Amino acid sequence: MTRRVLFLCTGNSARSVLAEATLRAWGVGRYEAYSAGSQPAGQVNPFAIAQLEREGFPTDNLRSKSWDEFSAETTAAMDLIVTVCDSAANESCPIVHGDYVRVHWGLFDPAAVTGNDADKRAAFAEAHAIIQKRMRAFLDIRDDVWADKAAVKALLEPIAEVG
Repeated sequence: MTRRVLFLCTGNSARSVLAEATLRAWGVGRYEAYSAGSQPAGQVNPFAIAQLEREGFPTDNLRSKSWDEFSAETTAAMDLIVTVCDSAANESCPIVHGDYVRVHWGLFDPAAVTGNDADKRAAFAEAHAIIQKRMRAFLDIRDDVWADKAAVKALLEPIAEVG
């Protein structure tokens, strides 16, 4: 069974997109990955795209979008919602269909790093390295655990400390 995962952030231009692209590439056959924001920036941060491309992750179809796209009645149900920024974690979750588990894996915002391009590239590389470690921990969770929502939440919450 393929499970659907939605990564939420405020702007949906960096962290949530990095997480979406990583799980989309690594979770084929097990997970469908999506991302959205409460106040989407309207475009994916070019440093996020460059970071993904440097590491060989596909970037086609990545875009900054509102979480409202996932509230339509015709939208498929989600199994997991992961907030990756503190402001999105503190907002009321959008109406999303499904009996999903919700967890928070807070991460610093690489898009907020100031300085020259090398500083910004380094911040995106660091953020993506943390996301990759978290995705490996996530993918280590056995599929049969998903039958018990409390058990899966107990396994998902500590992933926030990975990195």
